Amino acid sequence: MDNKTTALLDKLEETSEEFWNISHQTGNFISMLIKSSNRKNILELGTSNGYSALWIADALQYTKGHLTTIEFWEKRQCLAQEYIKNCNLSEYVTFKTGQAYDIINSELQNEIFDMVFIDANKQEYLRFFEAVNPLLKKGGIILADNIISHSEKVKPFVEAIYSHDEYQSQILDLPDGLLMAYKL
Repeated sequence: MDNKTTALLDKLEETSEEFWNISHQTGNFISMLIKSSNRKNILELGTSNGYSALWIADALQYTKGHLTTIEFWEKRQCLAQEYIKNCNLSEYVTFKTGQAYDIINSELQNEIFDMVFIDANKQEYLRFFEAVNPLLKKGGIILADNIISHSEKVKPFVEAIYSHDEYQSQILDLPDGLLMAYKL
């Protein structure tokens, strides 16, 4: 990671509560996972101001991959685009603005992803999972943030993925709780 990206991540950590960003530890873990497993085509649900997208895009620079990231709020998506551009990572990211579920079902139906990161409306996690499951290749990984901090809201999703016979899942003890599910 270059100094410019590191400095911007440090700056954005000061606004993490306002933009509901993942923790530094979670971002670092996701980056290492992408690099170590050579992930190439990643879908992110919930861009916010681009904090996690910076971690992901930087890792995809290493694997020569690509991120498609979806955010409902246009103002937040504009911030994310600016930050990605300032760190010279634009070639690794495609931004989509709108309802994640609608975009998945209309614009991404012909895509195959090897990782999906879910960090959007917690009550929609199960619906998101049902939409992205057919788009995730065998050997793909689903990551979902806020599994511990929003346990009641994400409970239907957690129960569904833990009982799904195509997935091996584990909740990781990272800040807010990160679920990792491997598609068998």
